[in-house]
Amino acid sequence: MAARGSAQHVDSSDPNEQLSESARRRIRESVPASTRRAYAGDWSRFTQWCIDKQRFHLPATPATLAEYISQLADEGKASSTIERAMAAITVAHASADFPPPNTRPARAVLRRHRAELAEAGRGVRKAKAMTITALRAMVDTLDISTIAGVRDRAIIVVGFALAARRSELAALDIADLTFTGDGLQVTIRRSKTDKESVGRATALPYTSRPATCPVRTMQAWLGALAARGETSGPVFRRIDRHGNLGRAPHGRGEANGRITGQAVAIIVRRTAQRAGLDAASAFSGHSLRRGFATETHRQGKNPLRIARHGGWKDGSATLASYIEDANQWEDNALTDVGL
Repeated sequence: MAARGSAQHVDSSDPNEQLSESARRRIRESVPASTRRAYAGDWSRFTQWCIDKQRFHLPATPATLAEYISQLADEGKASSTIERAMAAITVAHASADFPPPNTRPARAVLRRHRAELAEAGRGVRKAKAMTITALRAMVDTLDISTIAGVRDRAIIVVGFALAARRSELAALDIADLTFTGDGLQVTIRRSKTDKESVGRATALPYTSRPATCPVRTMQAWLGALAARGETSGPVFRRIDRHGNLGRAPHGRGEANGRITGQAVAIIVRRTAQRAGLDAASAFSGHSLRRGFATETHRQGKNPLRIARHGGWKDGSATLASYIEDANQWEDNALTDVGL
């Protein structure tokens, strides 16, 4: 009998059930690297909990999964964190050729947890939308005589102009950028909703203010990289406190020095705090994408053009919610009804 916390698994000798190492690798890599890292941490915590509780983790029973989800709820974890943990457990089962556990009891626990958070006034926390005014204030605080200031300005300005997810910004390579007489064309090779990696090309024109022009700020950053002999590879790199490009301490991250999506969020929040913005702690990497949607809508831009520019699917409920939030005062149902 298998020891608690584990299970015996006998590989099938049927060639129709076997996968080559290259096929396994591609299956693993079909999930973005940042998600794989998060899933690995979630799976590690789940397996350790199972060992501590003398439960099987592979395969896990519906009761075990529900009990673990309840434990995360007791710890006050956000519902999004719990959703990711369930996804990690499901993926781990599939990777080991086990059927995933029935999630119905666990999801019932999660629904109640969401209700408890709402009752306690701790509902889903939304990233604060970046306004043009806030973006200008943030850019003004950056010291562009430093390489970090030049990089951070490009991240904030180009991230807003692209309506980019933080993972999309972090994944950009210099080869994805094409400068033309009209501006800058950026190729997003892969995104969260682009499961087939079709990619999209987004055109960023020159704008009137040099400090917040996506073309000029990107040119300045690429110039800073070129001055250090970097003309290929990741667009946005790590910078240490001495102004050197390179890897993070203790060898974390990619060897080429690419920043992570988490770093984008830190840069946005840190700059908002330096600018003294109200509710600065509510700003995150997603504030750039959300802000693009709300600000362009306020300027009367075509919703279809907004969606295509930012890579939202036609009829996106997420984009609609951003626009609805922007309209709650400008186009309020109660305005001018004679009340």
